[in-house]
Amino acid sequence: MYLFHKMENYEVYQGKQWSYRNICLILCLFARTCVSNPSKPNFLLILADDLGIGDVGCYGNTTIRTPNIDGLAKDGVRLTQHIAAAAVCTPSRAAFLTGRYPIRSGMASSTQQQVLFWNGGSGGLPPNETTFAKILHQQGYSTALVGKWHMGVNCKTRHDHCHHPLNHGFDYFYGMPFTLVNECQDTDDPELAKSLQETYWFYTQMIILAVFTLVIGKLANLFPVKWKIIICLTICGLLHFISWFSSYGFTKYWNCILMRNHDITEQPMNLQKTTSNMLKEAITFIERNKHRPFLLFVSLLHVHTPLITTEKFQGRSRHGLYGDNVEEMDWMVGRLLDVINKEDLKNTTFIYFASDHGGFLEAHRGHSQLGGWNGIYKGGKGMGGWEGGIRVPVVQLAGGAVPQDRVMDGHTLVPLLQGTEQHSRHEFLFHYCGVFLHAVRWHQKDSGTIWKAHYVTPVFQPEASGACFKRGICLCFGDGVAHHDPPLLFNLSQDPSEANPLSADTEPLFDNIMKRIRRAVEEHRRTLTPVPQQLSPYNNIWKPWLQPCCGMFPFCWCHEENNKA
Repeated sequence: MYLFHKMENYEVYQGKQWSYRNICLILCLFARTCVSNPSKPNFLLILADDLGIGDVGCYGNTTIRTPNIDGLAKDGVRLTQHIAAAAVCTPSRAAFLTGRYPIRSGMASSTQQQVLFWNGGSGGLPPNETTFAKILHQQGYSTALVGKWHMGVNCKTRHDHCHHPLNHGFDYFYGMPFTLVNECQDTDDPELAKSLQETYWFYTQMIILAVFTLVIGKLANLFPVKWKIIICLTICGLLHFISWFSSYGFTKYWNCILMRNHDITEQPMNLQKTTSNMLKEAITFIERNKHRPFLLFVSLLHVHTPLITTEKFQGRSRHGLYGDNVEEMDWMVGRLLDVINKEDLKNTTFIYFASDHGGFLEAHRGHSQLGGWNGIYKGGKGMGGWEGGIRVPVVQLAGGAVPQDRVMDGHTLVPLLQGTEQHSRHEFLFHYCGVFLHAVRWHQKDSGTIWKAHYVTPVFQPEASGACFKRGICLCFGDGVAHHDPPLLFNLSQDPSEANPLSADTEPLFDNIMKRIRRAVEEHRRTLTPVPQQLSPYNNIWKPWLQPCCGMFPFCWCHEENNKA
């Protein structure tokens, strides 16, 4: 059985192709075959990075070829309205693994930094969170994560690995503990806090200019100034420069690394070999565990900038480098399907394909667009108002049980898979941008209508562009958002593009709808409890003593071929 998903809420495909939403790619559940051992099926979860809903052929794209993904969609039952819990990587992936809104685990940010910024930070997925990997591990599954993690490494020391995948239910890990960024390639503008780096560099230049001016003035007797003052200013300037350049100036070494379990294999990573290495690791895991139940989570680096694409696929698509990267991703999906078929596992394996959130509209290189296309849907990556919610796809199918000691926001997919239900069990979904509630979605059970109320929306730059091009990514609060009172209300059943907001004059039920949504928000907020903020400024700064390093810090560089022994 193949499960092709675009994270979150859903309804069974009934012949209409009204897919939902731009936040996470598609969810299709492909029932091409029956699972012969439903109590212990294998699970192959494939998660793309920044893939837009309009980037694949089964959703109407004619410029990018995705035959393997399209084949899954063609042969199976497709679920729609399957939406991510967040519009950026770290919180979305935390929700995907735990079945809980990121705000419950502290993985939602109250600052402008919405994701983890460093391998050497102290924030990450708390050890007390229960992931589906932990539950399946307890059920006797062999579990592995190949690819991107981006949910932290260490807490207090360089080797405690409290946030590491092996501490969250995975028996094996090979991949990036962080995420791809432009700094990994050294060919594009900085991606991590570009404006902040520009500010730091501006202040550094001002201090250098001040010191130079004082020295010239002193030597030329233009004005009296003590050498002590000049020396103190020079030392302050030097400390300021070291404080920021020691982290941002070496991002490639600190963040662009590969690990096998707890060991660093490449620092910095060899980007040209990363795709083949990760695919080889995934295939080897399947072959090694074909006689026992397994969970393999393939967390792809595609199609995140800087769009690392092997030479074989460069120039092949009609959509530039981004299209090339998507087509290479589809080829990787095909290779994984091939090994499942080769090992005669297709009747005992659920295959689940998704994206962590929607396409990155603001990504560009010069005048070339490097981000995805989200079809008819408004917004994209970083815009927290688009359809949200959470799903735990594997726990019940594996014979496990979800935790009973905490609030769980996800619902099982089993009734949908069995055909005993036709719609999501969710009545309300709460769409957060960081810790800020931006929108609420209500599936009105009696009428089947889907309403969505926006309390906060991002301010697009330019205004009619549909994205935040001047900032690089939309903000969650402050002058980067607009507040709405009364909220903007849309009937998603009739207006999935959210183009025509309703009012009391145009919708007779407006007041009743808003009253019911307000009551749901109040009930939801009563279920929230304070937790440590994993993305706080302190947790999200670079700490040298936490930096993973394969040598004697700060001399951190190594390559796998030199370390096989």
